[in-house]
Amino acid sequence: MNAPTHVRKAVFPVAGLGTRFLPATKASPKEMLPVVDKPLIQYAVEEAYEAGIRDMIFVTGRSKRAIEDHFDTAYELENELEHAGKKEMLELVRSISPADMNCLFVRQPRSLGLGHAVLCAEPLVGNEPFAVILADDLMVGETANGVSGPGVMAQMTAAFAKQGRSLVAVQEVPLEHTKRYGIVKGEGAGGALIRVDEIVEKPAPEKAPSRMGVAGRYILTPRIFKEIRNQPRGVGGEIQLTDAIARLMTHEAVYAFQYAGKRYDCGSKEGFLEATVELALQHPQVGAQFREYLKTIAL
Repeated sequence: MNAPTHVRKAVFPVAGLGTRFLPATKASPKEMLPVVDKPLIQYAVEEAYEAGIRDMIFVTGRSKRAIEDHFDTAYELENELEHAGKKEMLELVRSISPADMNCLFVRQPRSLGLGHAVLCAEPLVGNEPFAVILADDLMVGETANGVSGPGVMAQMTAAFAKQGRSLVAVQEVPLEHTKRYGIVKGEGAGGALIRVDEIVEKPAPEKAPSRMGVAGRYILTPRIFKEIRNQPRGVGGEIQLTDAIARLMTHEAVYAFQYAGKRYDCGSKEGFLEATVELALQHPQVGAQFREYLKTIAL
């Protein structure tokens, strides 16, 4: 029997402490930081939903209750908006969790790395392929002539439907930044795909096999769970997903996917500010006014 190639579930590892954004993240999850008028986690979920994924699995920590509340029904708020006749706002609030979308939550009891966070989701994923989406990486599809193309995860699910093998999103990064990323090396396999021969977690620039860095999007076959369970701790004393993918490659092919679009590293203050400014300029309600305001600033 052929393995399934339809991706129905996405895992969102959201248990991190967000220390780079203190004090803003002292009592609020970093994934709830808003870019214009939506929190980071909502951008990530909307990207998955656009790709046809309907089961959203959040791997949370003890301080992440706000994420659960955000995707829950807010009866009091909806009631107030309905009685006030604010239909557009009511529809906006209800659109956060469409009726055909399921939100599932599991705790990561200890901070042991991305690989461990993904392993925590195994009981909810089961024996089928699944996506992993890091909300820190806000990613948008390519825009041509004012028309937005498919999101990055939609591009990846389409590729996976044809290939049926694990995919990691990649982009070229500056050589001095290789120590921030998982780095892949491989050969072109046609189109946007590169068959991965080597993958290394956060190598020093002089040891990096290439400049192709893994971005925060993956589609993985369920075999990855076995590899994570047998994976010793790696860089930073954590169970690294990159190391488990390297082990997976000894059993089945893994491909790097060169996506069409843009990535904002919202795990950094600089990337977060870039996303805020650029998405504000594209916003249908405030974009034009904000653009005029920026012209008045002496830079």
